[in-house]
Amino acid sequence: MAIDTTTAARVAKLARIKVEEDQLPALADEFSAILGFIEQLNEVDVEGVEPMTSVTPMRLPRREDVVTDGNQAEAVLKNAPDSREGFFAVPKVVE
Repeated sequence: MAIDTTTAARVAKLARIKVEEDQLPALADEFSAILGFIEQLNEVDVEGVEPMTSVTPMRLPRREDVVTDGNQAEAVLKNAPDSREGFFAVPKVVE
């Protein structure tokens, strides 16, 4: 698929890229080369090939998910302007 300079100028405008008039033919050629490569990729037969998340079949290491409270309730509540019974106290907003 060939891209002309008018289309290249329009794409540059949509991408908000300032391109000088004398550079538009080169940009159009680059766009055409990119689209040619994409067309070439579309010809590859991928029937029966499962999608991959990585090039190597490996499971990512995971840490054990353990719930903790941090044991710092007093230190956190020390910064609160008002706290009651181990919780932040806030003024009533909705009536």
